[in-house]
Amino acid sequence: MGRWLIIIGASLLFLGVIVQFAPWLVSWFGKLPGDIRIESERGKISIPITSMLIVSIVITLLINLFKR
Repeated sequence: MGRWLIIIGASLLFLGVIVQFAPWLVSWFGKLPGDIRIESERGKISIPITSMLIVSIVITLLINLFKR
């Protein structure tokens, strides 16, 4: 379990560095066709359905790649 915690922590650190220093790499998230965005005077709601499907597929492929 310790190994998985280290991997998850390193992944979060890597993602944080990308968001901080290269925000254009993740600017597509939530803006794809199929993502739901509702904007009103009172606030904004974003439901990134398509973006989460793509992230899920990529994570699944990476996990299967490292398992073998």
